[in-house]
Amino acid sequence: MAKKTTAVRKQGATRNWIAYLCESLVTSGVMPTWEAATYLTENLFGEKPNPRLLSTTNAHEVTSQFLQRLYHPLVEAASRDITLPDGAMLHVFTDISLTGKSAVLVVYVSGNNHQHQLLMLDAAKAWELVFTDSEDVNRWAEERYRWVKSALTAAIGRTARNTVLAEVS
Repeated sequence: MAKKTTAVRKQGATRNWIAYLCESLVTSGVMPTWEAATYLTENLFGEKPNPRLLSTTNAHEVTSQFLQRLYHPLVEAASRDITLPDGAMLHVFTDISLTGKSAVLVVYVSGNNHQHQLLMLDAAKAWELVFTDSEDVNRWAEERYRWVKSALTAAIGRTARNTVLAEVS
């Protein structure tokens, strides 16, 4: 029975998302490798609630950066796995709450007529996004990646169908 549980747990995540997040922070020029590794370690593991996000000096900005640094690479990964139409874009927005759940929105903007579609709305208490181990991080990240990828696939399909229908009419 234990083997089944282990097999089921391993199927949940297909990437090392911590390495992917770290690489994203480095390649985007946000921070050097050693700092990115320290940042992710300090913010993803440890005490709950995350004391670094609850500081009184700049909690709103730190929380916004943290959520962007977590979600943006997942959205970017989804967009790399699916070919976006010319001119299409994905945006990650955050609405920060320091007392409750913050909202992370992923919006798809089609290239043709700039129609937009909400792909994901995830509500999270940022200071509680603390994980016990890397497998938990990978499962959490993989789940959000799959949500975005699935919604993006559907949105691109709808946009293509609408374009064809508009051309026919």
